[in-house]
Amino acid sequence: MRDPNESSQFLRPSPLLILPVVGWFLWFLLIPLSFVVVHSFATRGPYGATVFHFNLENYVRATDWVYLRVFGNSLKLATTTAISCLLIGFPMAYTMATASKKIRSLLLMLVVVPFWTNFVVRTYALKVLLSESGPLNQMALAFGILKEPFVFANTPFAVWLGMLVNYLPFMVLPLYVALEKFDFSLIEAAKDLGASHWRSLREVMLPLIRPGMVAGLIFVFTPALGEFVIPDLFGGARTLLLGNVITEQFLKSRDWPFGSALSLLLLLIVIVTLFFYVRSKKVDCERI
Repeated sequence: MRDPNESSQFLRPSPLLILPVVGWFLWFLLIPLSFVVVHSFATRGPYGATVFHFNLENYVRATDWVYLRVFGNSLKLATTTAISCLLIGFPMAYTMATASKKIRSLLLMLVVVPFWTNFVVRTYALKVLLSESGPLNQMALAFGILKEPFVFANTPFAVWLGMLVNYLPFMVLPLYVALEKFDFSLIEAAKDLGASHWRSLREVMLPLIRPGMVAGLIFVFTPALGEFVIPDLFGGARTLLLGNVITEQFLKSRDWPFGSALSLLLLLIVIVTLFFYVRSKKVDCERI
């Protein structure tokens, strides 16, 4: 008879299998991040070169009111985008989860189709669609709905709409996965016990699909916080966010130390957000 310990050793994975993952993590994350950390404590030379002289000048400069306002605007836009995607994405995901299998596959494909095109191409396409000479304005003028073209470019509304359109699938997909696994018979049981439709939705469904909601919020909030393409194309010079400032420091001003410091502060905001999320999950588990 075969020894059980021998079979368990045969099924045990080799530690060497994790080496590619560790190598990828080191080469593409930790090593580049270490360069950013080192540059954040350096200074900019007279001709754009980096002078490696340890100081905290870049972080002190980041506390200036101008950059604090940019931080606040970035946080506000990222939060607004995440909440808007949740409010719009929840009905979409609910419709997908409750539809028949054929319709569900079609709706899921429509959500995934935007990922087949480049992010910049999608952004430019939306800008052309909603421009003053775009098809929507021309149709509205032709049917007499508008007397003059709607000015879309270089407005906060344009930036918000561009963020919403591009990041909405990141919210819909986690919500759809959570709703697809949800047992809708619990809603019927709550209604049989006298709960209204909104109460059963609030007290039965939402707590059970909360992981999908939080995952969608993180998937939208994290990239939206450092977004620079959409604000640059839709907001112009009127919209200055943290991603635009970091891009200008690296590519135009050639102030790599200050750009590195801003990048690390942005990373710190994301880490703190994730920390509070994990902490809240632990508190919920302890209550249960």
